[in-house]
Amino acid sequence: MSFSLSDFRRLRNAVAAGALLLAPTLAHAESAPFANYAGNWSGNGSITIAEGGTERIRCRGTYTASNGGKDLHLSLRCASDSYKFELTSDIAANGGRISGSWSEATRSINGDVQGNIADGQVTALVQTNGYAATFNITTRGNKQTVAINSKGELRAVNISLTRG
Repeated sequence: MSFSLSDFRRLRNAVAAGALLLAPTLAHAESAPFANYAGNWSGNGSITIAEGGTERIRCRGTYTASNGGKDLHLSLRCASDSYKFELTSDIAANGGRISGSWSEATRSINGDVQGNIADGQVTALVQTNGYAATFNITTRGNKQTVAINSKGELRAVNISLTRG
């Protein structure tokens, strides 16, 4: 199959038009990184505790985006048969960097959040005196995965959440 010059021009114009249609979407994703996080989330997964092995965990979360999708308030409550945590966090995005604060109500601890966000993926380090954990949150449409890893009492949490 051969292309004529007019076929090539039509193809080039179609590709250019498609790029123009996608540009606002890509710009919006960069300027409003938390816009797709807002809503009520629920799901389950597993938790690994230093002294108690691995258990099934159930979670409910409420996320509120503000400042045009640049800021996020996160509230996540999770419970297994023997363990629970209530995490809240306020995070602001600036470019691809995020920063903010977090607290865990059942243990009365709080600290700082630092990390990155790109393409619906948050990679963050949460810290306080004597405790640090990594958070990886991936959001795709109405599905979200949360992975927390630490060397403390709470070793690992892996959750699959659905918005709705």
